[in-house]
Amino acid sequence: MPYDLIIFDWDGTLMDSIGRIVGSMQVAAREAEWGELEVEAIRNIIGLGLPEAIETLCPGIGAEQADHLKTRYAYHFVQGDTTPMTFYPGVMAGIDRLAARPGTRLAVATGKSRRGLDRAFRETGTGHIFAASRTADETRSKPHPQMLQELLAELGVGVERAVMIGDTEYDMEMARALNMDRIAVTYGVHARDRLEASHPRQVVDGFPELIDYLLGN
Repeated sequence: MPYDLIIFDWDGTLMDSIGRIVGSMQVAAREAEWGELEVEAIRNIIGLGLPEAIETLCPGIGAEQADHLKTRYAYHFVQGDTTPMTFYPGVMAGIDRLAARPGTRLAVATGKSRRGLDRAFRETGTGHIFAASRTADETRSKPHPQMLQELLAELGVGVERAVMIGDTEYDMEMARALNMDRIAVTYGVHARDRLEASHPRQVVDGFPELIDYLLGN
């Protein structure tokens, strides 16, 4: 395998949290008196940082109303919405296989907040698997490449030895900006043709297929 560092997006790539994100955002928008948000519009912004997502979903929204929407979204995502969130099929077995490979390190680059990612690490018991992580509230949101630049610098890995894996064009464009290899997964939120527009090295339809590709099986 040509990669020393494998960087994963979280929502829509490792974890099937799309239903909860959509439901939480819809309720939050109503409670913040913005109105109804369409499912596809919300799916489109998954992967962005929360402020950037709200700005995209609600053009022209004022700061106070945006803060209220953000607060209500956070409440519903953590407590109010009970839509199950689980890893996609094959994720746990797959990341265990990668982590067991000598010289390979794993990382996360996500639009989640640090608080949200740390909660996900605790709830899934997977935090120890990842050598480093970056969230949208501690650096710049995707598709800006800063979080990838910071991960490479922290772990001392050259861009030619790293790969980004994600389900959105934001993931692909973030890596493309650094000329980093990128692999798209089609089971998340963005369609295959949208992902292919960013010229990923490979497009896969399931996590086991991704692992087989990475390990050369």
